[in-house]
Amino acid sequence: MTPEHLESINNHPDFQQLIKRKRRLNGTLTLTMLAAYYGFVLLVAFAPGVLGQSLSGGVTSVGMLVGVLMVLLSFALTGIYTHRANTVLDPLNDKVKQECAR
Repeated sequence: MTPEHLESINNHPDFQQLIKRKRRLNGTLTLTMLAAYYGFVLLVAFAPGVLGQSLSGGVTSVGMLVGVLMVLLSFALTGIYTHRANTVLDPLNDKVKQECAR
């Protein structure tokens, strides 16, 4: 690829939109996971008694439920990313590749 060809791709409006959407999606999902994770760590650090409480008088504690919810959140965020990438980002990427291949 020549520098002129790379410059034309960088200046393409659909490529700019692709970058913007991808950054927004990645940032949102990353901040969501970081907030949940650090919230969990802060809960462990400053209120460990809350996590040790029994849910219904049995063996299962609040901490186990929160841990399972953290895993489910990570699966959900992965699913959201995959869905958005397949429905929004990939078609836009294909469009840029077709238009810039000419």
